[in-house]
Amino acid sequence: MRQLSPVELRDYLQQTDTPPLLLDVREPWEFQHCHIEGSRLLPMGQIPSASGELDPAAETVVICHHGVRSQQVAWFLERSGFSNVINLTGGIDAWARDVDPAMPTY
Repeated sequence: MRQLSPVELRDYLQQTDTPPLLLDVREPWEFQHCHIEGSRLLPMGQIPSASGELDPAAETVVICHHGVRSQQVAWFLERSGFSNVINLTGGIDAWARDVDPAMPTY
């Protein structure tokens, strides 16, 4: 699993022609409060039953509040055969601090 900082992810998203799936594994209330534009909400608790809806070959960036839940989900996805998983280190909190200071935090 690769790790990207918020700044690295921002730069990557600006440069790529084929954006990765931004998989936000927080709870719906967290996602409603703030999220990265274009991300898909799939709460951590639903990952085991819903991972079949995801493409195991697709580049997938997993996002949570601080980077802990997302790392656990990324490990799960890798063990489930996903070959291109990236964890957003520091999560949405670091994204708000380092990339989008106008983003609400909690």
